[in-house]
Amino acid sequence: MNKLYQRLIQQVEVDRETLIQVNDQIYQNPELGNQEFFASELLTQHLREAGFFVEMPYRDLKTGFRATLDTGREGPSIAVMGEYDALPDIGHGCGHNMIGCIALGAARALAKESQHLRGKIIMLGTPAEETNGGKVVYAATGVFDDIDAAMIVHPGSKNALGSTSLAIDALEFVFHGRTCHASGNPEDGINALDGAILTFNNINALRQHVTSDVRIHGVITEGGKAPNVTPDLAVARFYVRAKKRTYLNEVVEKVKNCARAAALATGCTVDISNFEFSNDNMKPNVEMTRVWEAHLKELGVTEFKPLDLQAAGGSTDCGNVSQKVPAIHPSICITNGQEVSGHSRDFASATVTNAGHEALLLAAKGVAMTVADLLMNEDLLHRVKEEFSKNN
Repeated sequence: MNKLYQRLIQQVEVDRETLIQVNDQIYQNPELGNQEFFASELLTQHLREAGFFVEMPYRDLKTGFRATLDTGREGPSIAVMGEYDALPDIGHGCGHNMIGCIALGAARALAKESQHLRGKIIMLGTPAEETNGGKVVYAATGVFDDIDAAMIVHPGSKNALGSTSLAIDALEFVFHGRTCHASGNPEDGINALDGAILTFNNINALRQHVTSDVRIHGVITEGGKAPNVTPDLAVARFYVRAKKRTYLNEVVEKVKNCARAAALATGCTVDISNFEFSNDNMKPNVEMTRVWEAHLKELGVTEFKPLDLQAAGGSTDCGNVSQKVPAIHPSICITNGQEVSGHSRDFASATVTNAGHEALLLAAKGVAMTVADLLMNEDLLHRVKEEFSKNN
């Protein structure tokens, strides 16, 4: 192991208590997306202390930020991304308190060794991953135009090298009808709830005519107040997902037609909109993944779930980043190998155990080493960018 890596590891260890404390403080103060004022202020405070220039709010996101440290030597700009939003009721059941601290630990270690590096070290604070993902805003507004590569590490039940993800659109259908007495004069009414229910039936008929990677799941959030009053308003929300954005766009149009047909059949009108930002499919960079894996092996990790370029179950706004720059989104095990469901209270608790704390530090070291390689190894960065160009 070369001396730069050794120093980066040592710098993370110097910050051990600070990083654990920040992680646990964010855990104890869970905040929903775009309301992460405590977490963003805490993270940026420690970045400023390390010499970073901090912009916050960033791109009209009150809890978003960009922290930049310029080494003063010409070179690439590499970003580490942090999340810090929680889930309703269960707090940090997705472990985003750890994600922000992993990025913080790597950024601070790199800053302390900046005299041996070149280019720019950037930490992006990306709020609201669970809803209106901040990375979607950043990707759409040119934040990654001056960034050469980006990475983020997620806690999990395995050391997973990453996978693709499903592109997703969040559709809302608002049906408008006309009220009447449901028994006294039903002929005068137009049942908005029927429009919503028929939309579900139409979508169910569509399912057999889409590819197997497509996922369509929805709920009715409003459908009337009393059985004897024909509802004049019904609202249905759907997530529509597919492995590729191009195909998802086709499926989304068919789903919209299911709602339009339902409105036509029932006499309703329907308003169609997106109730959350859309996520694109994740394209993990294989070359960057190899570097990450090699560094984790140097740090003592022996078991990995391989990079999977075929399977995709969930969605992430990191997919939008991977369409703009080379990016990776691996996971680090925080549960001592036990399978613990994400988005659960048990998983939230795992982020503040000894195993969770050690995984945080391990990941921060691996990220710092990977970013250092991307900053200093021109041949590596060329291969990373060449792969990205071929796949986009």
